[in-house]
Amino acid sequence: MAKQEQIAFEFDMPAEPRVKLKKPEVVTVVPVVTTRKEKKLLQKRGRKSFKDMELEAELVNIPPDEELFKKQYYSIGEVAKMFHANQSLIRFWEIEFDVLKPKKNKKGDRFFRPEDVKNLLLIHYLLRQKKYTVDGAKDYFKKNKNATEKLELVKNLEKVKAFLLELKANL
Repeated sequence: MAKQEQIAFEFDMPAEPRVKLKKPEVVTVVPVVTTRKEKKLLQKRGRKSFKDMELEAELVNIPPDEELFKKQYYSIGEVAKMFHANQSLIRFWEIEFDVLKPKKNKKGDRFFRPEDVKNLLLIHYLLRQKKYTVDGAKDYFKKNKNATEKLELVKNLEKVKAFLLELKANL
């Protein structure tokens, strides 16, 4: 057997750094989270608060019916952008609610018809604004066959209310 030798290296560290900075470095300060409440406010995962859901419900951007029905199909990405939601949430709603029947191609991509988008709007309204549970929203669909007409009526009444409030403010 050959005897193994150990080799040691010594490094001399220079007294001054080799690179001198001309400008001071920009330092970003990260807040230190100490309490549980602060941690919860910074978390992005999990169930959203009712206040956050109400704010997101106002961000829904569905085009008017004339524009909506110009296209025959909408991809799940386009629908998710309309509702400011994740695609996984749209897929979950598709599984839970029998009203939604998107077309699927051979690859498995979902394509929503304008009627499906209108039904998604009703589901979003029930779950996010009216605070129904998923089971409660399913029961609502079973009991109310003309649920989309009621939603349109509510939306029109909200527009009239906004107009009247604006008119009152201008007086």
